[in-house]
Amino acid sequence: MNHREEQEKQQLEEYKKNPTINMADSVNRSKIGNLGALTSGGFLTRIITTLVIIGGLLLLLFLK
Repeated sequence: MNHREEQEKQQLEEYKKNPTINMADSVNRSKIGNLGALTSGGFLTRIITTLVIIGGLLLLLFLK
């Protein structure tokens, strides 16, 4: 079990103990975003996400 899975398991246990934490966390993520969710997939998903981000940055640089 990797660190991310252990952290998610602990977070689920906290949500069960105190459900209002879940709502507060959801509101914070809706305002800030969860960048970890972009890379939570497999290896291919991480590569595609990285290429899209790099491609978008390069596009912004060349358009200016």
